[in-house]
Amino acid sequence: MALNLRSLSNAVRGALRFLDRLGGGAPAETRRPVGKPGRTSARPSGSTTGGLTGTYPGDFRGKAKVQYSPAANGRPEPGEIVWTWVPFEEDHGRGKDRPVLLVGSQGRFLLGLMLTSKDHDGDDRRADDYVDIGTGPWDRQWRPSEARLDRILQINPEDVRREGAILDAGRFRAISSALRSRHGWS
Repeated sequence: MALNLRSLSNAVRGALRFLDRLGGGAPAETRRPVGKPGRTSARPSGSTTGGLTGTYPGDFRGKAKVQYSPAANGRPEPGEIVWTWVPFEEDHGRGKDRPVLLVGSQGRFLLGLMLTSKDHDGDDRRADDYVDIGTGPWDRQWRPSEARLDRILQINPEDVRREGAILDAGRFRAISSALRSRHGWS
């Protein structure tokens, strides 16, 4: 098994988060992750501090190209479901670790859709905002998941903590079609 610095770093970070929770710290979903020490690179301007690498640039607005280029190589790429810190809409300084489907890229950021196991099919007000993607290893309990279409996240690749799965091309096509229809993506 090949060992690389990224996977080792992710393992250490995960262990530290686990130990922090055991020590009685704030719950993971309300705590802002600590920035990486020694980073001095410029950050994009955005709303408030959040995420592991600094300021969240805000949700993506505009048109992009849907991409499907997954590869089990340890790097996050469109077509993969990854785990990362997602800022809350109402307060980008707070957030929650959750699975995200990567659907494209824009500049140095990956574009992603939050996944949820909450079923929105019976909610007429929100049904068009979600696409069913079924079950997979990104959810420990293998619950059916939905991808949220009305919020496109901008994710620094360095903030991705682990890969959850590669979404098969058929299910990804349903997401692509919905993004093209809803947002005018190519």
